[in-house]
Amino acid sequence: MTEKKIKRSFEVKYMLILFLALVIIFIWYAQIKNLISYDYLTQNRELLISWRDNNYTMAVVIFITTYILVVALSLPGASLMTLTGGFLFNIFPGFFYNIVGATSGAILIFLATKTFLGDFLYSKIKSNGNKKSILDRMNSELHENEFSYLLILRLMPMVPFFIANLAPAFLGIKLRTFAITTLLGISPGTIVYTSVGSGLGAVFDSNGSPDLDIIFEPITLISVISLIALAGLPIFIKKMKKG
Repeated sequence: MTEKKIKRSFEVKYMLILFLALVIIFIWYAQIKNLISYDYLTQNRELLISWRDNNYTMAVVIFITTYILVVALSLPGASLMTLTGGFLFNIFPGFFYNIVGATSGAILIFLATKTFLGDFLYSKIKSNGNKKSILDRMNSELHENEFSYLLILRLMPMVPFFIANLAPAFLGIKLRTFAITTLLGISPGTIVYTSVGSGLGAVFDSNGSPDLDIIFEPITLISVISLIALAGLPIFIKKMKKG
């Protein structure tokens, strides 16, 4: 491929990204912003429950599709969608629906990012001549321990969900590894938030608001830290063998 064709290809990709960004902004401010909110859920709880009971299959399909779009378009509201899944469908199968929506949306944005910018950005972090950059060394170590690093990234509650979706695509991570680590890594947090969502009825009755800081409770944190340590064990063992 000639340099001119490569440049044109990048221009097309940037135009597609700009168009997608404009579509996201329009969709968010035109419709979804008002629908994905705690106030909307509070004010329409009875209507939503009635609609779910009368159209269960459709309710499941629409819920999962909406969750996928929220994650794939990196819109604010993924946590609220998880709460809604628990509220509408209880802990189970609400947990399953939440996992399907979140994982599918993450895979879509991963593939889109990898297609539009992944190859270009990946080439930028490669070594320049014989000199390796910090990013180059980080990338090298990441690919030696892909599964462990990505699982840790997912398990850490302070890492924004959309960052954990985009970064692996920039670094050339394989889709299979990304999908499996996403599914496993978001499961603990999804269980917690789905369980909180399943109790929203009582919260609504008391005119309160859900305690989303439950993820930072000592018991939850100890569990998450233990999982992170377990995920990082292969990295530690490799480093010990090299040392």
